[in-house]
Amino acid sequence: MVKVSLFLAAVLMQSVALAAVSPSYQFKILADNLNHPWALAFLPDGDMLLTERSGALKRLTAEGTVRFTIRPELPEMLLVSQAGLQDVMLTPDFDQSAKIILSYACGTLDANNTCLASAVLTDNGLTNITRIFQAQPLKSGAAHFGGRIAFLPDNSLILTLGDGFDYREQAQNPANHLGKTVRLNSDGTVPQDNPFVGQTGYAAAIYSLGHRNVQGIFYDAPTQTLYSHEHGPRGGDELNIITPGTNYGWPVATNGIDYTGARVSPFTTFTGMQQAIWGWTPSIAPAGMTLYRGTLFPAWQGNIFVAALAAKNVHRLEIDNQKVISEQVMFTELKQRIRDIRTGPDGALYLLTDSVAGQLIKVTPAS
Repeated sequence: MVKVSLFLAAVLMQSVALAAVSPSYQFKILADNLNHPWALAFLPDGDMLLTERSGALKRLTAEGTVRFTIRPELPEMLLVSQAGLQDVMLTPDFDQSAKIILSYACGTLDANNTCLASAVLTDNGLTNITRIFQAQPLKSGAAHFGGRIAFLPDNSLILTLGDGFDYREQAQNPANHLGKTVRLNSDGTVPQDNPFVGQTGYAAAIYSLGHRNVQGIFYDAPTQTLYSHEHGPRGGDELNIITPGTNYGWPVATNGIDYTGARVSPFTTFTGMQQAIWGWTPSIAPAGMTLYRGTLFPAWQGNIFVAALAAKNVHRLEIDNQKVISEQVMFTELKQRIRDIRTGPDGALYLLTDSVAGQLIKVTPAS
């Protein structure tokens, strides 16, 4: 009884400590009636680019007014179930080139994978749309495409990929891109210092392997750390620190079980495979992610925010020396699936809710 009381006291103290450093906030809906919004990017002039999984790209003002909505003619874009338009990122030389990068599902229902395209942003839409990468091999089905993009300090980009759901064993096959993250130059070519370049039996674009479906990634420049998270099956969602050439275990080592209730693997850890720094069981279905370096919420400086679909909330993780030391569940009052979360240049947090009538929500300190 004493031990239980001590445990409860410790939990209560942690909750109080979290509450003490959690500033009050307010929501403002900037845009609504968005068709499964997926990603958000901020332009230097204050505007925003927003993608919808249904294939539309919108340009909005800082106040949420839509300047244009287009359906970019991305080569062989596939729109069904989880397949569609995904991430959008500005290239590091955007100020000179006006180039952006889009990720999307491409191909047919029987032969598809994740693609990247570059394009030039104009006042009215896009020009010079060019497919620069297609993950291999082509597979059937419409699930687990990954699709998040991050740029590294050398201007190379990381693209997260999925295992295609029915092809999970391929996440351990180094000859293809299923269940991997890949590192590319912004034109889609492979950097020659990738970890497996020149190795027989390895796809040269691979940066890390052993992933299920990575839909959140963020490079934190101050700590030079690349964080990503991925969906587990029933349980086993993971937060990882990504380093080149590392194997993250799926499906050999996992804390999740199959949707049928069967065991995916008898192992939760395995020799030579990197363990997650944090995890969620039951699954929260992690989606977008940001690491806060804004100014509006000083108490959240350096915290990771993870959007959750199934859990319908956001998880704030306090990080110390690349370790999670506390977690707080936030924004449950919205009662919505959260697809993406971004830190704006103004220091506000921006949320995208996932539905046929999705919203863009701005989070600022309570006045």
